[in-house]
Amino acid sequence: MTDRLSVWTVIVAAGSGTRFGGAKQYLELAGARVVDRSVAVAAKVSDGVVVVVPADDVSAESARLTATTVVAGGPSRAASVRNGLAAVPHDAAIVCVHDAARPLAGADVYQRVIDEVRSGAAGAVPVVPVTDTIRSVDGGAVDRSTLQAVQTPQAFQAELLRMAHADAAEATDDASLVEAAGHAVVAVEGHPRNIKITHPDDLAAAEAWLAT
Repeated sequence: MTDRLSVWTVIVAAGSGTRFGGAKQYLELAGARVVDRSVAVAAKVSDGVVVVVPADDVSAESARLTATTVVAGGPSRAASVRNGLAAVPHDAAIVCVHDAARPLAGADVYQRVIDEVRSGAAGAVPVVPVTDTIRSVDGGAVDRSTLQAVQTPQAFQAELLRMAHADAAEATDDASLVEAAGHAVVAVEGHPRNIKITHPDDLAAAEAWLAT
């Protein structure tokens, strides 16, 4: 990295894969593990990569992963991100947070969110249009033109992200915590191939994307 603003990435890979039926981050996807694919792309755009894994896996994954640091996760996603943040140098200017379960996120998506933060945004997230018809639980269709699906990687000013996590709040993503702290988060173009591996069928879909 040559930019004067140091960029680090925290990759969250500490889940047990309950919905998937196993630790999906370690599954092979077209010849490489899901987590390894996520780390490889992050390393292209970052000065350092911290990977958060289940506590029992820290030793083995420290030897296997091509990451700067491997740390143990916490009882929730937000807690795992905080553990990862603690391993990021305090002189890092920008921190990206990425779910290992999105192994097809490209360097171009990383670059778009990083560039927004370099330009002064508190944070930036990739989004894609919602294509399915959505109904509310109490009945009635929701206007999908007003909705966007949020992906990772998400990028933030490092200091603001640390402050947003300071009170140990819980959220499904880091943008929600930064917004709750009073900072605006910018949306940038994501990519349809940047799918999240949640169910076994998603792994097959990811393999199909890689074959195109």
